[in-house]
Amino acid sequence: MTGTPSTPGVDLVLLGGDIGVYALARAFHERYGTVATVVTRTVSGPVADSRLLTTRELGADASEDAMVQALLAVGREKKAAGLRPILLANADFLVLLLANHREALGEFFHLPLLGDDVLAAVADKATFSLTCEEIGVPTPGTIVLDFAGGALPEIPEIPWDFPVVAKASRSSAYSAVSFPGKRKVFEIADRAELEDLAGRLQRAGYTDRFVVQELIPGDDTAMLSVTAYVDTRGEVTLLGGAHVLLEEHTPGALGNPAAMFTTDLGDVLVQSERFLRRTGYRGFANFDVKVDPRDGVAKFFEVNPRIGRNNYYMTAAGANVAIPVVADMVEDRAIERMVPTAEILYSIVPWALLRRYIVDPALRARVRAIGRRRTVHPLASPVEGPRRRGYVAVAKANQVRKFLRHYPRPTALGF
Repeated sequence: MTGTPSTPGVDLVLLGGDIGVYALARAFHERYGTVATVVTRTVSGPVADSRLLTTRELGADASEDAMVQALLAVGREKKAAGLRPILLANADFLVLLLANHREALGEFFHLPLLGDDVLAAVADKATFSLTCEEIGVPTPGTIVLDFAGGALPEIPEIPWDFPVVAKASRSSAYSAVSFPGKRKVFEIADRAELEDLAGRLQRAGYTDRFVVQELIPGDDTAMLSVTAYVDTRGEVTLLGGAHVLLEEHTPGALGNPAAMFTTDLGDVLVQSERFLRRTGYRGFANFDVKVDPRDGVAKFFEVNPRIGRNNYYMTAAGANVAIPVVADMVEDRAIERMVPTAEILYSIVPWALLRRYIVDPALRARVRAIGRRRTVHPLASPVEGPRRRGYVAVAKANQVRKFLRHYPRPTALGF
């Protein structure tokens, strides 16, 4: 369903420039006919040459203060035109930036953000694990290494077999440091490798927490994704999920789904709602979950305090993600919970590449049947022009090159 450009009262401003930002612009355009304003340091492929949005490029070296000032300038322009846009970001550090300036930005924008205390708690993987334990939501075993004050933490005995997984407790803090070999997620082969990583983090000036977790067996097809929206009344008005088939494997994007299909996740959705209600959550949420083949239990890894990079799977499956936030923020009305109603294949890679990584014949046949009915690429809106269509074709071809370099064949652990 596509709206008209004159849908009253609905406008959108986005901070950032990744696939998830474009997907949000696409969802709003499909429902309300909006042309979003995107404020970004650099205009990269996902948001370039689009008919769904306009860009304000600040420069690669733009500071966080410059981003805030640019948003305020856009806000003043919108206010002069009689508009109060919804403002969204889709990276943890950008969500934190909006939260840190919520009072100034709130003069011009609708801000579907968590409260500061809730944001601090749920965006921290260490705190997330403790909360899940309190409410009976399964998680992997977790040990926390604290680099507070820049000190090198003592590494305790690891109670699980190696390899283990290590990652930043808060990605917003991790984005501020750089060091050779930096990755989003580390597979740690032994204690010496863990000690080496801790030393590199300390020398890079990292001062936050890092979590070391039990490695849950299984390849990418054991992963699940859950997307939700909680309105200002505390009601979960959007809830759905997908079965992941393949994740990205470049160091900076490791763990981002590259392909998945929508399906009813049953008790995983129930547990997700339990977490959202227990924490007093508000706004968009995206959970990463993995089914442990040893016991069949779905274990929650983290919740992202944003809609997530791959949110278009919800819109494509019949639960347009723009509707609940507009109903909540702009229209101030309660709505019935929205859930995906169709099985669709969401993929940013060609089928010839994807099938290579689905080793279970039954799953491959199921996915092929779904894909024949409907396959969606988040960047491939039908309203876009030839330059945009050309970019999407090149981006899909580049995925082949990336996978052949970083993950040439499927492995039992997905590393």
